[in-house]
Amino acid sequence: MKGLFLLDPEVTFLNHGSFGATPRAVFDRYQAWQRELEREPVDFIARRLGPLLAEARAELGAFVGARGDDLTFVPNTTTGVNMAARSLALEPDDEVLTTNLEYGACILTWRRLCTLVQAPLDELFDHVTDRTRAVFVSHITSETGLLLPVEEIVREARARGLVTIVDGAHAVAHVDLDLAALGADFYIGNCHKWLCAPKGSGFLHVRPEWQERVDGAITSWGYEKPATFISRTELQGTRDSSAYLTVPAAIDFVRAHDDRVRCVALAREARRDLCALLGTEPIAPEEMVLQMASVRLPVPDTGLTQRLFDEHRIEIPVSHDGTLLRISIAPYNDRADVDRLLEALT
Repeated sequence: MKGLFLLDPEVTFLNHGSFGATPRAVFDRYQAWQRELEREPVDFIARRLGPLLAEARAELGAFVGARGDDLTFVPNTTTGVNMAARSLALEPDDEVLTTNLEYGACILTWRRLCTLVQAPLDELFDHVTDRTRAVFVSHITSETGLLLPVEEIVREARARGLVTIVDGAHAVAHVDLDLAALGADFYIGNCHKWLCAPKGSGFLHVRPEWQERVDGAITSWGYEKPATFISRTELQGTRDSSAYLTVPAAIDFVRAHDDRVRCVALAREARRDLCALLGTEPIAPEEMVLQMASVRLPVPDTGLTQRLFDEHRIEIPVSHDGTLLRISIAPYNDRADVDRLLEALT
């Protein structure tokens, strides 16, 4: 499996969760789209691109359990969260409720727009007030790599009349998705992480009743009447849409090489071995761990990531002020990769 990817064979790459990795076949398709664009840019962008993007959205929609016309491509989840947040027309004293496990860039997004209330997961709805407008939650958390009960959270929030926004940056192709059944008002995901699409490919899914309130990242030709959710968010000036058009190829790849059962088992095994080696307790029950696992370090070590790379050619992140080490297990990882990390930490 390692040979199917473009990763440096001299590096033990245990950080798929940050930016993903694109297989050779998918990257070849990506470059083919770029060459097709450059062969006749006007024809490609002005005449062909709209229908091509619609086809790609339809295939992505089928993969995540949604109508293609209810989602739009964005370069990353953070962009999509910003678009969703700005559609709510929040005032500074409006409250958005979230957990204390969320991604830092999105925390900054909400703090610029409203009052963000962070709470422990098991106490989340104890912090609802008459000023609470929305609930924002990750499907799989970034630093801690934990699968959260988003179905229960969305159901409870909607029962209370609250808007629901789900950060699914790590969920696409990590777990099976049925966005229509989930029912979140906004769901944002990355395709360049666990779906292994090229960098700069993600999506924003919006329930129909919210779509007219969603603006594009910029105002451009998509605002000419009759403007739609798709036109406003898709016609965003001249840009290379090859990463979006390659998403169907990435879907084909992950379907043909679905190795999630082995990867989850290895990630959980690695977590047990790391905790035993480091002498720290697991941060959460095993059922919350899928292909990413974070473990506590015995003492904070903000320089560990760089030392592991410089001295052992191991790529793995340390976060939370040097207290959490997160291992990712992708299809190209095996037990030997875990053993190299354990040896380096010994």
